[in-house]
Amino acid sequence: MQPASWDIWDKKYRLKDKDGKAIDVTLEHTYIRIAHALAEVENPSKRDYWFQHFLWALQNGAIPAGRIVSNAGAKEYKPTSSTINCTVSGQIHDSMGGILSSLYESGMTLKAGCGIGYDFSSLRPRGAFVAGAGANTSGPLSFMDVFDAMCKTISSAGDRRGAQMATFDISHPDIVDFIRSKREDGRLRQFNLSCLISDDFIEAVKEDSDWLLVFPASPLELDNPATEIVYCPWPITNGQRLDADNNVACRVYHRIRARRLWDDIMTSTYDFAEPGFILIDKVNRMNNNWFCENIRATNPCGEQPLPPHGSCLLGSINLTRFVKNPFTSKAEFDWNTFSDIVKTFTRMLDNAIATHGLPWGEQASEILHKRRHGMGFLGLGSAITMLGMTYGDKSSVALTEEISRKIAIIGWRVGIKLGEEKGVAPIMDEMFTIDKAMLTKQPRLAEDGHKLGDSLPGRVLIARYGRYFEQFPEPLREAIAEKGARFTHHTSIAPTGTISLSLANNASAGIEPSFAHKYSRNVIQEGKKSKEKVDVLSYELLTYRDLVNPDADPDSDDEANHLPSYFVDANSISPTKHIDIQAAAQKWIDSSISKTINVPQDYPYDKFKKIYLYAHEKGLKGCTTFRFNPEVFQGVLVQDKDLEKTTYRFALDDGSTVEMQGNETVIYDGEEHTAANLYDALKEGYYGKL
Repeated sequence: MQPASWDIWDKKYRLKDKDGKAIDVTLEHTYIRIAHALAEVENPSKRDYWFQHFLWALQNGAIPAGRIVSNAGAKEYKPTSSTINCTVSGQIHDSMGGILSSLYESGMTLKAGCGIGYDFSSLRPRGAFVAGAGANTSGPLSFMDVFDAMCKTISSAGDRRGAQMATFDISHPDIVDFIRSKREDGRLRQFNLSCLISDDFIEAVKEDSDWLLVFPASPLELDNPATEIVYCPWPITNGQRLDADNNVACRVYHRIRARRLWDDIMTSTYDFAEPGFILIDKVNRMNNNWFCENIRATNPCGEQPLPPHGSCLLGSINLTRFVKNPFTSKAEFDWNTFSDIVKTFTRMLDNAIATHGLPWGEQASEILHKRRHGMGFLGLGSAITMLGMTYGDKSSVALTEEISRKIAIIGWRVGIKLGEEKGVAPIMDEMFTIDKAMLTKQPRLAEDGHKLGDSLPGRVLIARYGRYFEQFPEPLREAIAEKGARFTHHTSIAPTGTISLSLANNASAGIEPSFAHKYSRNVIQEGKKSKEKVDVLSYELLTYRDLVNPDADPDSDDEANHLPSYFVDANSISPTKHIDIQAAAQKWIDSSISKTINVPQDYPYDKFKKIYLYAHEKGLKGCTTFRFNPEVFQGVLVQDKDLEKTTYRFALDDGSTVEMQGNETVIYDGEEHTAANLYDALKEGYYGKL
């Protein structure tokens, strides 16, 4: 384990008492603690059996998500902690009481160590009249600032940085303010931001037509003949005027050319890496619970689209552990052991639901009713390299799809057996009455003879009429429809940044290629106001040195020139190949995928815009890009070559300036920094002026 990996495990995942004394003496003790905690859920006569199996899985590539690693079996030391990584807020109601209620929910959720996502487009736009207050509202962005401050306060007092996602409808009148919000230094830094992009908007962009910015009309607006009213789909239908198709009467605030709005999104994303891009129609169309959920938000990294109060725990399989004979002509993937890990890990994640520790009753009810979990993988890029493939080529795309397919098929087979043994997720046996909306979403219901007012159990609506299951073998679909399963969702690919670095010795994160094979990681250290630059190596480079080139000079910059051509990194892979890999996995992932497409600093803007249209064409549920922009922010992962060619200018109190290269070391306020990290800390307001 390289020093950076040990440091992350020690600071984030190693169990310690209140005095800082290590309870987990070694990483093996961490595994034993997790295996014991998850085996406690089993029948007492089987606990030792499953403890041994769970420990074997952990030792051979099963890596639960960070909250499980940190908190499973730790109740004696962390009585209010949770094993759940991600949640979504309940709907934020458009009233002061509703907003403050959601703020309280999110504060308690963050305190338990869970990330949380919200849809803020339920709040009326800036300047709209509030009858009860007799005044105009300050709008959603002003309330987001309150949530941001709350999160910053809680994370500064705890052991984990708070994580939040804010989503916003592309039709909301304040969408431009949302898109541009992070252009302000220090604003909304506790949030990731994503636009909810509809298929209709994409078509409007292609046709360069007008786009309406609307919000549900108030009674006063409906009675005003001067108000332009249109009926359109809207996620909230409580008390609004509806037409026969349940479309909501909305006031038209603005008309804007779709391409102008598109360019606003693209410009902000090009320069600031936000907002992200959630294709919300695709998300809802492919949702297994399509008949009873309307998803409007995701967890903070986007891999879990969730309904109000939805929660999900995560886990990833380290794919590097299944590469046999790496860097040789006999390199191959060990499918048999991989399949055994999937089987055992599925049971482990299901058991973790019993230890959820969620602070909110609605959150607990939601996860126990549907029993979502999200199994994915990490180390894909590293494994591809170790197999002698190039990330993004045809062979690597085929491998990605097959890995994802096996996780899905094997996992659902285990889900049926777990349902028979322990009981299916309650939603599987719940009866749902067919309504007009269901017939519109899935025409095959009518084709099969079902009509308004008929009732079907959830397991049938999921397995026979869920679009995700159309690709599954027919016997497996029918088995789920007949018997049900232990869960409604099984797969998800998380970013896995710190668990990849710590527990997998810096195998590539999630579905990504390695960021670089030698690079620096900006780490937030307790008590420091700027990030600390820590050098790390990719897992595949460490393995290559060990097996092929043990005499390599670790300090030589010439090593990269002698690596095989398939040693690519995130910045050298074309955006379309990134998307091809993501699309291959997405076919078999029933939740979503957190992925970042790295583009070079000098990547042409016109080509950049096409990335997002290609993502829509390939059927992705979302898309995120990152282009290094030193004038805006300093990312978590950086390459020295970027810092070396970037000049930072610091203004001193006497009016003079100092210029430094990004990788130069500077002492300020008694701390040592890189110039780039100090610049970032000053810009974000962690220090006063120089």
